Amino acid sequence: MQGRCLCGSVTFEVKMPVLSVVNCHCESCRRQCSAPMTTYIGVKDGQWRWTGAEPRLYRSSPKVERTFCRTCGSPLSFRSQAMSGTMHFYAAAMADPEAFAPSLHVAHEEKLCWLNSDDGLPKRNGPEYL
Repeated sequence: MQGRCLCGSVTFEVKMPVLSVVNCHCESCRRQCSAPMTTYIGVKDGQWRWTGAEPRLYRSSPKVERTFCRTCGSPLSFRSQAMSGTMHFYAAAMADPEAFAPSLHVAHEEKLCWLNSDDGLPKRNGPEYL
């Protein structure tokens, strides 16, 4: 499956199946994506690759790296040392985001009070799920 940024300069491929699809409510993901929450897919290293321009890397904390397009600013991924060997791509950047239905809410303790997450999915505190 392919993914890209808004302008199309950063492109990537992901080999299916993915490890997980998760709704994240943490403040860092909300701020990077300017959204009340985000959905990401976990992909093992070796099952993905950049196919266009490489994105810019931002270290948002000592153990977390986030990527975004240098041209349009679209957020694309994050990697955490706590979940080493895995890249997390934002589902909205995928060519077919509807193929990635989430199965879990993480960092649920940081959920915005007005966001309804009564969808029957399990809810976990903290960012780790593997």
